[in-house]
Formats: sequence, C-alpha cells, structure tokens
Amino acid sequence: MSARLNEFQNATVGMSVGMTEVLLLQPFNYAKNMTQQQQPISLNPATMYRGVSANCVNMGSCTMIQFVVGGKLQSILKGGDPNQKIAPLQEMACGMGAGLTSALVGGPLELIMIQQQRKGGSSLSTFKTIATPELFYRGLMGMAVREALWTCGYLSIPPIVRGYLMTNYAETFDSNEKARIPASLLGGLFACYLTQPFDTVKTCMQGDIEKQMYGSFTQTAKKLYGDSGIPGFYRGATFRYGRMVCAVFIMDSLKELIGPLLYPSAYQD
Repeated sequence: MSARLNEFQNATVGMSVGMTEVLLLQPFNYAKNMTQQQQPISLNPATMYRGVSANCVNMGSCTMIQFVVGGKLQSILKGGDPNQKIAPLQEMACGMGAGLTSALVGGPLELIMIQQQRKGGSSLSTFKTIATPELFYRGLMGMAVREALWTCGYLSIPPIVRGYLMTNYAETFDSNEKARIPASLLGGLFACYLTQPFDTVKTCMQGDIEKQMYGSFTQTAKKLYGDSGIPGFYRGATFRYGRMVCAVFIMDSLKELIGPLLYPSAYQD
C-alpha cells in the first residue's frame, strides 16, 4: 500500500502482488492446511495446486482490498502529504484495519479452496455447496483476526524494521535490499505465530462443513485443546512460517517494484 497512489492504483498493485505470491507458494499453503486437519499430504503437483484458482482470487482480491484500505488510512493519517512520517503504531493500525476489512471477501474464497483441497471438484460446484447463509461465512472470526495480524505483518512491520535498521545500523544496512531479509524474517514471525491458533481453528471449521468434529469457533478451539493441548493450535506452523517468510519477502519487494513500474509519475517528487 502507498499513500502516493490513489485507490485504483493501489488496487492494481495489490492484485498483482497477491496473485504472484499464491502461484509461487501454493504448495506451502496446501501442506499447512492438510497438516492442520490431520489429513495425508500428497506430493502430486495436481493435488497440491487444487483450489489455486480460488486462492488466486482470494489473495488477489484480499491484497487489493488491503492495499486500498491501508493506503487510504495512511493518507488520512498523513493529512494528504505522502512524505509525512507516521508513528509505527499508526502504521500497524493501518495494516490491521486493512486486514479486518479484507476478511469479508477472503473468508468464503478460502472456504472454497479448503473444500477443494479435501474433496476435489471445481470451484463452481464447491461454491454451490457452500452458498448458504449457514456456511458462507463459516470461520469468519478466525479469518478476521488472522488477516488483521497478517496484514500488519507484511505491510507494516517490514517498513518499520527496515527503517530502524537503516537508521541505527547504517554501516551494516546501507540499503533497502540488505535490510529486507531480517525485516521479512521478523514480519513472517509476527504474522505466523500470533495468528496460527486463529488460522488453525478457522481451517478446521472450514474443512468440516458437516460439523462432524468441529462446530462453532469456541467449540472447535475447545476440541483442539482437549485433543492436543496448546500444540494442537500450532499444527502446520512450520509450513506456514516458511510460506510467510517467503511471502513477506516477495510482497515487500514487489509492492516497491510494481508501484513505480506501473505508475512512475506518482513517485516523482
């Protein structure tokens, strides 16, 4: 997201960044989802990329919304001056607000992907199955909390960390590129381990739309804790952290590359 770009420009940059990340890292997402639901993992690429269309629409549209909402919030806080600095907590609040908003779109799309990963079938047939008032927003609470913290982790944390390193350790980190790797590791760590319990509850709920094992958000959390204790909430965390570190690095790099590439006039001071 950028306060330099208008809503449409932030939307196109966000859509491009989100879809690229999904196409590159879908196998991590598949392995994480299967591990959380205690299902076997297939190494067949066709199986690993089940639901990738729904996930591309999910991440593309969610990232688009996050860039638009986050950029708008930043613009408001900066008083319309893109060169104005805002406090780190304000930066994080922009990311969290953007993530919460995007959950309304991402929840149903992720439900379609998870159902396809478990059962196969087309996106259209799966949509018809879940298009009921009872199922459409199943797992929304977990999705909302996860997206708020994840968006903060990839949109807000890396610029804060990069700025801190380049200011306080200028001899070591004398460019964005050098500071990007530790910023990605910290952003991925923040985004993964704070959100993992909410993501696990959401994934189990969305994988079991028949409610044979998992009922409401609270019932699912109690079931996971009763079966496995705290570690039960961190099933698939290794796959998810691997994906998130790569995703934060890719998305942090692409948002700085694609914006000036598509809209160079917006970055001319």
